Amino acid sequence: MKTRGATRNDRILLWGLRGASVLASSIVLLIVYFLLAESLPALRRIGIARFVTDGDWLPSTAEGENQYRLVPMLAATLLSTLGAVLIAAPAGLLSAVFCHFYAPKALATLQRRIVELLAGIPSVIYGFWGLVTLVPILQRLAPPGQNLLAGILVLTLMILPTIAMLASATLATIPQAHLQGAAALGLSRWTTLRGVVLPEAAPGLLIALLLGTMRAVGETMAVLMVCGNVVQIPTSLFDPVRTLTANIALEMGYATSEHRSVLFVSGLALMALVVLLIGLQRQFRRSVTLV
Repeated sequence: MKTRGATRNDRILLWGLRGASVLASSIVLLIVYFLLAESLPALRRIGIARFVTDGDWLPSTAEGENQYRLVPMLAATLLSTLGAVLIAAPAGLLSAVFCHFYAPKALATLQRRIVELLAGIPSVIYGFWGLVTLVPILQRLAPPGQNLLAGILVLTLMILPTIAMLASATLATIPQAHLQGAAALGLSRWTTLRGVVLPEAAPGLLIALLLGTMRAVGETMAVLMVCGNVVQIPTSLFDPVRTLTANIALEMGYATSEHRSVLFVSGLALMALVVLLIGLQRQFRRSVTLV
């Protein structure tokens, strides 16, 4: 009787997992379908080339033809994300390593609680802090203060706890037998980290980096508040910029017809960027596994 009960429960669990998997896949497919359906009018009438070759972003000009250049906003999105990841990734990894292998237990617990608190702060609070605290500091260095550097620094604070927490969870899965074996061989702590811990944790660390990057790519409110919202390709860190997500948030409320469809093209570009990141992560993970 126990075997039959266990088999029945296993079947229920299996079908439940299948249903959850189908539901999750269906939601993703519906999102992609919705973006494609809303973007098609602009893609058919305007074409992809004009999103690159148009001289500016002028979707509602009184005279002449509307212009829909997305390159400056795409560049701002990529540069702000790259800058934030370059700072937050090593900082998050070092934080996780410190908590697991160097910090006293009390200090490690305190640091984890602080990181968890940072992860729970709403993005608008980060943006508000950046606007009233960070922007005035940057304004004294190079007006107007709302610029690409402000966006990078705010995004760094936002994705740092995500990367640190996931990296810490990955390091916690390293088998103690491996660490004990390294200690038995007389390896130093740094040698153990470099030769045992980091290679084994590499796939999980890549996932932490990917999730942090995707949060930076999709962030809207914070960058809208601190980046200046000027449509231009930045030539320095102190230039004001506008990201794709900020552009959608600013203009979707009043956009109509062709203009609205172009904003959905922006969303489709963000979706394509996320898919590209996932593909790169899988390729890197495969390469790490082979090594």
